[in-house]
Amino acid sequence: MTNFIKSVDERTNLAGTNRLELLLFSLGEDMQTGREEVFGINVFKVREVMSIPEITQAPDMPASVEGMISLRGHLIPVVNLAKFCGLQIKEPPKIMIVTEYNNMMQGYLIDSVDTILRLDWNKVKTPPEMLSEQMGGVVTAVTELEDNRIVMIMDVEKVLADTAQDTSKEQWFNDVAAAEKREATIFFADDSLVARKQISRTLDHMGFTHVSANNGLEAWNKLKDIAQRAEVTQKPVSSFIQLILTDVEMPEMDGFVLTKKIKADSRFDGIPVIMHSSLSADSNQNLGKNVGADDYVPKFDPTHLSEVINKNLEGDVKQLGNK
Repeated sequence: MTNFIKSVDERTNLAGTNRLELLLFSLGEDMQTGREEVFGINVFKVREVMSIPEITQAPDMPASVEGMISLRGHLIPVVNLAKFCGLQIKEPPKIMIVTEYNNMMQGYLIDSVDTILRLDWNKVKTPPEMLSEQMGGVVTAVTELEDNRIVMIMDVEKVLADTAQDTSKEQWFNDVAAAEKREATIFFADDSLVARKQISRTLDHMGFTHVSANNGLEAWNKLKDIAQRAEVTQKPVSSFIQLILTDVEMPEMDGFVLTKKIKADSRFDGIPVIMHSSLSADSNQNLGKNVGADDYVPKFDPTHLSEVINKNLEGDVKQLGNK
């Protein structure tokens, strides 16, 4: 396992360009279906793969959280993913993936790891509604392997929200900065249902109108429609939307490609684009700079997000990386 851990650690530090690297893993054989489903998580979110350490039980934890571990000075929750997904697995989990995203660490108990798969984002699709409902909404995207197996990419924002962050409470949004520029319309794209709800609540607290899309390709098509409507009415696009907020990881078209397309289209001149992602490493922020993003905000801090939105709407910002 040592060589495999080294491979994961090395690839986690890679800065890809418009491609996705997935760590494929299994939760074990489901006793109800007899199948061993394949799941995937972005390698950029994986810190290491390790044997399961001693877990300390803690009170008042969700049912899928086995407890806490201390790892190099960090106290992190450990989630049994099979329990979280509502699966009845024959054997107990054997190893743990240590993840870091949204500026938080979690341990995921799983059965086994398979390989690292590199693929184009256009091969990653939105899951069928039936599959998403069957897995309790935890699947945010799917892709098909050459051997016809389906890989289910997990919505890590949902796992984090349901096990570590209670973003449903109103006090989570108490410090959201009020809108400094009134009557603005914000366009945002995110494939995670949890993230879309979080963003919507933030914008509602700010008093903004908002329009959303579920992935990058849908966002680009909607933005082109808005631009065409602007041309017909002989108005600038900025009279319809005043800011664009985009996730990075999205099926069919990622946020880097979406941002590049927006910045290459003169019809969107003057409209700031903010990247909003659980991938908060410097390498990802540098990629955002390279495609022309005006700002990059790690998920999910509604107060920080509202402050950055206000700053960009007021025009008090230079392009990302040149501040």
